[in-house]
Amino acid sequence: MHRVVVLALEGVYPFELSIPVRIFGTAEAPDGNPLYEVVTCSLDGGPVTTSADFTITVPHGAEVLRTADTVVIPPFACGPDGLRDWLPDDLAAALALLPPQARIVSICTASYVLAAAGLLDGRRATTHWTEAEHFQRTFPQIEVDADVLFVDDGLVLTAAGVGAGVDLCLHLVRRDHGSEVANRVARLCVVPPWREGGQAQYIERPLPEAAAASTAATRVWALEQLHRPLPLAELAGHARMSVRTFCRRFGEEVGMPPGQWLTQRRVDRARRLLETTDLPVDQVAAEAGFGTAVSLRQHLTGTVGVSPSAYRTAFRTRTAV
Repeated sequence: MHRVVVLALEGVYPFELSIPVRIFGTAEAPDGNPLYEVVTCSLDGGPVTTSADFTITVPHGAEVLRTADTVVIPPFACGPDGLRDWLPDDLAAALALLPPQARIVSICTASYVLAAAGLLDGRRATTHWTEAEHFQRTFPQIEVDADVLFVDDGLVLTAAGVGAGVDLCLHLVRRDHGSEVANRVARLCVVPPWREGGQAQYIERPLPEAAAASTAATRVWALEQLHRPLPLAELAGHARMSVRTFCRRFGEEVGMPPGQWLTQRRVDRARRLLETTDLPVDQVAAEAGFGTAVSLRQHLTGTVGVSPSAYRTAFRTRTAV
């Protein structure tokens, strides 16, 4: 069984500490058997003071890191030194115990731990948007992307914040075991099943007026019509708005233009079909509303960097392991 070890550091934020066990601990095989074992450790096996008004006890010390397939480090309240570019000796010694092929995941500002350990050197990474500028100044050898929810760089993964930590853990379940397992975890946890890692962290926009008509019903309807063209005028007509009003209201509610949102949803549909069916690529393109395999290839390559056939092969290879 895949073992996930969560490293709780002094001042750990309780919510983020609970994300791995909630997501990975919910994942089950079709026969009901758990797919992950989640254990929590501290540096010395002793109690850990959280950022809240309570202390937690954990059953393991740092030695359990030797057994990890995946390690997750949640964020923690900083001491007087603040977020820094060096590691205390005990934390450095703990990270040295990690097996060479273990995945290591940081949530939010725990990316500073990975960076200070040299694990992000030459890699692309993210952190919370409020710290991104400081993070880049502190670690110029890292390619910092402040505009994404999470970055998957193979064995090293970084998430931007609380919700993005959920997204990244779901992404790993999806990467390990496929969409059906990940979607079931999301349903049980009542969270969105899939937010693309490249989605913007933070969009500063005014909220729509409470009394204003919403585009929500039209978005639900559009998801059922992805197999065919959806002109802007038809979307606006379904929402009983002018095109101009619909575009403005849609942007206020979703944070992107209708056309961009539709393309993302079509890519999501195509990825799911490639992962879970044996449909020919031409039929996948038609079902997702791209019309032709050439169009699907262009959009999928632009999103995930591979062709439909390569995506299907790579995904099924991972899920078969």
